[in-house]
Amino acid sequence: MSVRRGTNLDRVGGFNDAVVLDAIRRSEQLSRVELAEATGLSGQAISNIARRLLDAGLVREAGRLRGAGLGKPRTLLELEPTGQYAVGVHLDPSVVTVVLLDLTGEVVARRPVDQYADDPDVLIDGIAKTIEEVIAASGAPRDRVTGVGIAAPGPIDVERGVVVDPPNLSAWHLVPLRDELRERTGLPIVLDKDVTAAASAEKWAGQGGSFLFFYLGTGVGAGLVIGDEIVRGSSSNVGEIGHVIVDPDGPVCYCGRRGCVGETSQPRYLVQQAVEAGVLAQGIDIEDRPAVDAAFAQLCASAADSPGAAQEIIVALAGRIAKVVEDIANLLDLERVVFGGPHWEQLAPVLGGAVRDALDDRFLVRAVHPFEVAGTALGQDVGAIGAASLVLDQTFSPNPSLLLQSTAVVAER
Repeated sequence: MSVRRGTNLDRVGGFNDAVVLDAIRRSEQLSRVELAEATGLSGQAISNIARRLLDAGLVREAGRLRGAGLGKPRTLLELEPTGQYAVGVHLDPSVVTVVLLDLTGEVVARRPVDQYADDPDVLIDGIAKTIEEVIAASGAPRDRVTGVGIAAPGPIDVERGVVVDPPNLSAWHLVPLRDELRERTGLPIVLDKDVTAAASAEKWAGQGGSFLFFYLGTGVGAGLVIGDEIVRGSSSNVGEIGHVIVDPDGPVCYCGRRGCVGETSQPRYLVQQAVEAGVLAQGIDIEDRPAVDAAFAQLCASAADSPGAAQEIIVALAGRIAKVVEDIANLLDLERVVFGGPHWEQLAPVLGGAVRDALDDRFLVRAVHPFEVAGTALGQDVGAIGAASLVLDQTFSPNPSLLLQSTAVVAER
């Protein structure tokens, strides 16, 4: 991941502060001399910025760098983890999770929302209560909590902060989630799509470049990062891949067509297949979410244990997913696909290798560079971590628009 360059023009201190802070975050520790080299800023500018960041409690001194040819030992700067915190909320039809990240992106507290309900008002109350519990449990000063990020299933209206009509949340029609949660918590709120948040989490953790984040939850979705930049689309609803047809003879989707990847990836569909194949016992109510979740876990465990009908169901799923990944990867010349979401860990023992096998020789520019298939290293909380990282990214990462505004002011002088 490349470090942004600063500018030595006047009146762009906010942008340059963010450039320096971001450079320290990416490298973990840097001296003032190294910061000047990395950012293109003058030594005097770096000294001024370092003093401001130290005074604000966002960075701290971390000893001295000694070595041959260095002359006077250089003081290293690193992020102060307790300088700021961000809350992340992942809203998924199967689970709602709240995490608190420190400035370095480490999870310092997490908790699922106990009062899960389909009713939006009840669930928002539960989310607000859990946010306060997570902050209290962490011991973080509340005035250092810079905001709350929410990762929600799409489609969403980012401008209004509204969850529109998620397919798997039938009661959520035009719910003003951002404003409702801001009113309950008094904290700034950022709303984004779950897949975009997950991709942001991978990027924040240092996994840059160009990649697809394939989200496996109650539904499926795709987060996209191109050249280290998150792609959101014209309305911030990029990644709606659920209706890509992967099996023309498959089940009827609610959209009216057959074999959509979203419908054929749902746990209830896989469980139904397993019942028909004799892998699971008859009588499972596929409309009962807890019953389906338990049966799905049993199916995944059976598939991982040994070859057989259970494993064949997951391998067939991998083939359907690979068709979607193949088209996106070839179209956009991506470097890798990263899998994650609430159901990834259960599917991973079989699905990861099966997708890799299914994609073998399908990536058209493999002679130029390889295409990697990986699982997220951030675990099942990747959506919530991503939501919090959206807050950190918005607050502390360089925003080129600030530079454009500031240079315009200079030009008008």
